[in-house]
Order: sequence, then C-alpha cells, then structure tokens
Amino acid sequence: MSGKLKETRERITSVKSTQQITKAMKMVSAARLRKAQQAITEMRPYADRLNKMMVNILSNLGGDSNSVFAKERKVVNKMAIVVITSNRGLAGAFNANIGKETLELIKRYEDLKAEGKIDIHFIGKKGYDFLKKKCDGCNLNVDNLGLVNDLSFSNIAGFSEYLMNSFESEDYDKIYVVYSQFKNAAIQFPKAVQFLPVKKLEPKSSDKGKNHTADYIFEPTKEELLEKLIPSILQTSFHKYILDMNAGEHGARMTAMDKATENANDLLKDLKIMYNKARQESITNEILEIVGGAAALES
Repeated sequence: MSGKLKETRERITSVKSTQQITKAMKMVSAARLRKAQQAITEMRPYADRLNKMMVNILSNLGGDSNSVFAKERKVVNKMAIVVITSNRGLAGAFNANIGKETLELIKRYEDLKAEGKIDIHFIGKKGYDFLKKKCDGCNLNVDNLGLVNDLSFSNIAGFSEYLMNSFESEDYDKIYVVYSQFKNAAIQFPKAVQFLPVKKLEPKSSDKGKNHTADYIFEPTKEELLEKLIPSILQTSFHKYILDMNAGEHGARMTAMDKATENANDLLKDLKIMYNKARQESITNEILEIVGGAAALES
C-alpha cells in the first residue's frame, strides 16, 4: 500500500509542476496576444479597404485593364500554395486545421498533383511537420520557415514580391495562400484564398442590367496607377495574412493552456481523493495489525 501512496504522491507533484508551466504559458500567450491583436485590428481595415478598391477597379475596367496580376490564364500548368503556420506547437488544433485546409485545396487539383506541378511554400515549420508525409507528388519548399520570426513589413515584402515576380514570369499560373483568420482568442478560421491572379467581382443575379462601371478619376494615368498600386496592395494583403496567423496562434495557445490548467485542476482533485482513500486504507490496515498483534499477545 505504501508503494501506491508514493506513486500517487509523485503523480500529484508532477501534475502540480505541469500546471505551473501551463499557467505561465497562458500568461505569456495572453501578453503576446494583446500586441498581436492590436496589430491585426489596426491593419485589417486598411488592408481590406485597399483590396476592395483594387478588386473593384480591376473588375470595372474590363478590357481596358492591362495588369498582369489580374489576368486569368486559361490553362493552369503550375501552381503554388503558401502555407502559413507557427513555428511552435502547444496551440491545440490550430496548425492541424491549416494543414487540413491545405489538403482540401490540393484535392481540387489532383491532376496537377499527379504531374508534380504543385509547389508548396511553408512559412512556419509546424505546417511542414504536418504535411511532409501527406503531400506525395507536391514539391515542398522550406526556405522560408523562419519568416514568422520577424513580422515587419520589410521582412515579409521580399517573399510576397518573389511570388508576384513568379506569377508575372509565368512560373506559376495560380497562387493560393492558406492561413488562419483571427476572430478572437477562442475562434480562428482556416482559409484558403487565391492570392494571384486577383479575383474579380462577379455581378449578382439580382443585379443584372445595372451599371457596374466604377466612377474613378485616375491621376496619374490609369496604366501608371495600376503598375504602382497593385503590387503595393498585394504586399499589404500578404502581410495581413501573416499578422492574422500570428494573432490566431497566440489566441489558440492561450485557450489551449487555459484548458490544460483546468484539466490539471480536475486531475488533482481525483488524485487527492485517490490518495486520501489509499492513506485511510493504509491506516486502517495498520490499526488492524496492531489490534491483532495485541490480541495475540494477550492470548
């Protein structure tokens, strides 16, 4: 019985130690979440408004648009998928959900996968860890795993510029980005969005017959504006994807560590009940042995 008591005591000590770690990690994630949430809430309205303006302009210019980033190619010979995850785990199913969203996207292009014409670029190593054995036939690129260590625009802009250059030179005919959109600490939505070519607005069936021409005054010229404006907006949008993922990571980790702390509390309660029962049983047995020994001496 003493062995059982010792084992239960050691488990209680181990759970308490783990609980201290989860509490500390929750506090650290909460502090980082505040900064990350502020960054994305300040960035998102600006990026969304710019993106909406870009899509609106390109959708309404029609045949006059000569932006290479808006041209849909009839045949997709090769495509790229950028998977944005974190470098660290202990965030529940956060990174796995992004990986699953990537697999769903790949299923839509099984023919390209069979021909080895899908390149997957990983930002954050957890996405690579999840997908490296599940994407046979895809070309995996791990040159940018550490990009999430520095979230500054100047650091991110280099990779987004590389993607735009690759699309412009027709190395890729489509580029998707898979990331997790941050809503709050408890909710993040894994999303796969088409980065290039820029998707144009599709008129709703209820809007048939209406005039969708955008009333814009271009200064300087339309061509010069599109040449300068669209790459800048695309880089801003890509930066937003990474900031979204960063806020989602800290929110998911804070929630996971909070749940782990609660589970440790429940486990401690059960272990203490088990320990008290075993201790009571051990004391009862010792008393019985003493009484039995005393009775034997008297007889």
